[in-house]
Amino acid sequence: MKIRSRAPLRLGLAGGGTDVSPYSDEFGGCVLNATINMYAHAFIDDAINTNEVIFEAKDLGVTERLSLDDGIQLSGELLLHRAVYKRVMEQFNGGKYIPLRLTTQSDAPPGSGLGSSSTMVVAMLEGFRQLLSLPLGEYDIAHLAFEIERQDCGLSGGKQDQYAATFGGFNFMEFYADDRVIVNPLRMRRFIISELESSLILFFTGASRDSAKIIEDQINSIKKDDGSRLEAMHRVKKSSYRIKELLFKADILGVANEFKSAWESKKATSSSISNALINDIEGDVLKNGALSLKVSGAGGGGFMMIFVDPENKIDVVKALDKYDGHVHKFQFTNEGAYSWTI
Repeated sequence: MKIRSRAPLRLGLAGGGTDVSPYSDEFGGCVLNATINMYAHAFIDDAINTNEVIFEAKDLGVTERLSLDDGIQLSGELLLHRAVYKRVMEQFNGGKYIPLRLTTQSDAPPGSGLGSSSTMVVAMLEGFRQLLSLPLGEYDIAHLAFEIERQDCGLSGGKQDQYAATFGGFNFMEFYADDRVIVNPLRMRRFIISELESSLILFFTGASRDSAKIIEDQINSIKKDDGSRLEAMHRVKKSSYRIKELLFKADILGVANEFKSAWESKKATSSSISNALINDIEGDVLKNGALSLKVSGAGGGGFMMIFVDPENKIDVVKALDKYDGHVHKFQFTNEGAYSWTI
């Protein structure tokens, strides 16, 4: 039997970082995000004749073959593949390891700022849900993905990516203590989504980054801070409410203006959020007609969202030609993780 699954990547529109503990535990976090037509893909084939599990990340060019007689150790380049397989087999299959091949690939590189690692975990879990007919709903899969990354693998990060990939669409998410999460799907009118798509340029800077390290720096800087960085986090949180309201009112120019202040607040939470390359790109695009921008995800590189009057989009795209990165065409999508059998 062969299983196919995929989960959508997301753009973090507002509130990113407030979904990370300890901020979300103490103050409550709010994030506004939306999924796009770029995906993490997983393929499971259990028709193999050897007592082993084969993990292969096509986009990374990495393959691991593990004998099931030796158990599964949480190490190696494909740590997330191992962790997902190990958790599913032990929690849902009575500890019995099934020989199979698990192959993955992503439409975005690691460190892209689109939540690619967490989305890949969700895609793999959705594949195993289909393979084993597991009675798991959206909240179950998203929470399980979070536990695998944060607890099993010990990777720092927030919660929004797992829930965005699982639910899909435009969502306003609330994060509280004791792993309490509320996902509020937003019913966006088609013309608002079309105007938002037309007003955004998605630009890959050509520089990936380690989001876990940036988030660790953000956590530590807030813990040690005298209050200014904590206040910046509060402003980031408030921006998610304002941008949600502006979107519902179809005030795209207002959203672009709010992006500008939200980006300044985000940069104030950690010195790792921006860098010389991002500053150079920001200066060039603003001089050529862009209204505002922000980096998607933790910051430090990856994808940038650039707001522009649609009539001036070509001018801004030309201004980006001098950089090694590239513009990605995209559309928003309403569908979350799903799987099928062939």
